[in-house]
Amino acid sequence: MKDDTRTKRQKQIELAAYRVLEDKGFAGASMLAIAKQAKASNETLYRWYGDKTGLFSALVARNAADLKSMLEEHLRTKTTPSQILARIAPALLGVLVSDQAIALNRAAAADSSGILGQAIMKSGRNTIAPLIAETLERAKDEGELMFETTDDAVSLFLDLLVGDLQIRRAIGQVAAPSLVEIERRASQTLARFHILLAP
Repeated sequence: MKDDTRTKRQKQIELAAYRVLEDKGFAGASMLAIAKQAKASNETLYRWYGDKTGLFSALVARNAADLKSMLEEHLRTKTTPSQILARIAPALLGVLVSDQAIALNRAAAADSSGILGQAIMKSGRNTIAPLIAETLERAKDEGELMFETTDDAVSLFLDLLVGDLQIRRAIGQVAAPSLVEIERRASQTLARFHILLAP
C-alpha cells in the first residue's frame, strides 16, 4: 500500500475510533466495532496498531505530534525561550481542549482499568512536558525566568494555561473556545507566568 493511501486510510480508521469511543466508551470500543465503523478489516487494525491500546495510543500521539515537532524544531534553532512559549502556548491549549482530546479524556475517566489514562499520559503529557521543561531550563539559563525546580515551573505553566478549562469541557459545562479566546488565554498565561517567575 502506498504511503499516502495508508495515511488516508489511517485517518479514516482513527476518525471511526473516535465515533465508537463516544458511542461505547473505551471498554465497549472493540477493534471489531471500530473496523466495522471504518469499513476496514479487523486484521488491518491489528496489523497496523497491534491492539486497542495501541490504536488509542496512536490517537493521542497524533494529537501531540505537531506540538512535539514544533517544540523540537524551535529547540534546535536560535528561537528564544520566550518566543517558543508564545508559539507553543496557544497550540498546546488548542489541542488540550479540542473535541478529540475531550473525547479521549471522557473515555479515560470512565475506564476503570486505567489503560487509556496511561496511554494519554505516555503519548501526551510525558512526550510534551519534557520539551517544555527543556525550554524553561533554557529560559532560566539565559536569565529570562527564575525558579527552583523545573517540574514545579512546568506545572505552573500548565496550570495557568489550562486551569479547569479541560475538565469543564469534559463535563459539558463550556463550549470549545474560539481561536480568539485561545489566543487571549495563552497571552494572559504568558504574562502571568513571566510576572510570577521574573528574575
